[in-house]
Amino acid sequence: MTTSAADRARVEELLGRPPGGEFEIVVRDETGDPVVLRNAPLLVGGRPMPTLYWLCGERARKQVGRLEADGGVRRAEQAVDPDELAAAHDRYAAERDALLPPDHEGPVPSDGVGGTRRGVKCLHAHYAWHLAGGDDPVGRWVARQLAADEAATEEST
Repeated sequence: MTTSAADRARVEELLGRPPGGEFEIVVRDETGDPVVLRNAPLLVGGRPMPTLYWLCGERARKQVGRLEADGGVRRAEQAVDPDELAAAHDRYAAERDALLPPDHEGPVPSDGVGGTRRGVKCLHAHYAWHLAGGDDPVGRWVARQLAADEAATEEST
């Protein structure tokens, strides 16, 4: 994963800290600013990184944060078929694990989206994977909620 110095600096600014491992920017907004990172499955030093896709775009993070604060995790779990969600966790883990170095013998990331095995832990991680093209039912649910919120905001102005 090769990242330019300018992109690395911008991601550090968006995160408020240096990234803990290698990453690539896989989604950018209309201005070219990073929105979604794809992280290496191991951080510097070899510690496992379960979150393959990371939502770093400022606007998207704030929108999803508001949705989470409004009970979005619980609502998403109620809205999404549990079997479809379990299959998504398996696909995510398989995609992440395929990026592990073949000779790696230490600890490895575990579980699915956001490091969870079942249910929903973090809407940000699901939405990031969805934006990056992942087949994620929670990410699709988040996208619909954000679109509805944006439409309601536009109607009221």
